[in-house]
Amino acid sequence: MTALWVIVPAYNEAGRIGQTLAALAAQTDTDFELLVVDNGSTDDTAAIARAFVAPFPVHVLIEPEKGVGCAVDTGFRHAIAAGATMLARTDADCLPRPGWLAAARAGLTGGAGLMCGRITARRDEHGPAGRALFRLLVALAATFGRLRPAHRADGYRAPYRMHAGNNMAITAQLYEACGGMPRRPSPTDRTFLNRVRRSTTAIRHSRTMVVENSTRRLAAYGIVGTAKWYLDRGSGALTADPR
Repeated sequence: MTALWVIVPAYNEAGRIGQTLAALAAQTDTDFELLVVDNGSTDDTAAIARAFVAPFPVHVLIEPEKGVGCAVDTGFRHAIAAGATMLARTDADCLPRPGWLAAARAGLTGGAGLMCGRITARRDEHGPAGRALFRLLVALAATFGRLRPAHRADGYRAPYRMHAGNNMAITAQLYEACGGMPRRPSPTDRTFLNRVRRSTTAIRHSRTMVVENSTRRLAAYGIVGTAKWYLDRGSGALTADPR
């Protein structure tokens, strides 16, 4: 039985998931099982994952209920039922750096309940200016989140720090104790973090647990639209699920 599973929710990511899978295969720690949760894709996302040859077992699960929260929660609970005691997550358009999983495992085995890592922009999508803008947007969202009165209310056992759902690891025990990833509403990452904050003080952040994020929203939404997206996902008001 493998203690650590990596969960990757995916929706129509045939153009990028191969790179994500290759980045996972290049981890310094490959003692894990991979579960790709296809959220009803209409492209070859699931087929690419099934065909991938890796130094670890690869499973593909179909979650027909739309929404990233649904895909993540289904995947995490499937892994726990299969015997996982530690769970890590990234997304199908992200590139975890080689030491990502080793840092996550070290944190969880060292007493952390939830490990949060550092996110940066993919180097193959934008130049230095685009990556700098990405860092600025994330920093603004994180600052706004810390200042938001709702995040400093009574009942929280740990201070607020912006949590990236595509770069996290958690023990199965804490995942179940906090209620898990909300399937609705969105943005689920912040809601999930606040559930964990009400359950434990054992939240740790690692500078060496690094995931490179896709910056395609800069091209799709523009600077203002991307800023609004990150402020909403990271710290703003709840919205309807975009799917």
